[in-house]
Amino acid sequence: QVQLVESGGGLVQAGGSLRLSCAASGSIFSINAMGWYRQAPGKQRELVAHITSDGSTNYADSVKGRFTISRDNAKNTVYLQMNSLKPEDTAVYYCKLAVVTSIGRLFDTWGQGTQVAVSS
Repeated sequence: QVQLVESGGGLVQAGGSLRLSCAASGSIFSINAMGWYRQAPGKQRELVAHITSDGSTNYADSVKGRFTISRDNAKNTVYLQMNSLKPEDTAVYYCKLAVVTSIGRLFDTWGQGTQVAVSS
């Protein structure tokens, strides 16, 4: 069994910064891709940033140059550094990890979500 714990959300003024964390624990052998998604009220969940096991990254056009995704494999943790935040970044942010368990099972697992609110 694998558990994810997200942290770091909150309320910030436009132009401010937040750093989200998503830590995985449990029967983990390795973690392949890691990603951050967000869902604003009335909208579909969308990919924000993605990082592969070898560190390759990609970002939604709306966050390029402002957000940075990174990972610490020793801690089974993925981060999202968000700078120059805008009101349109307001959403619930979710991490998703592609986990390989200690018995060789591969599956995607989601965090519980953390609220990010940006005031103008």
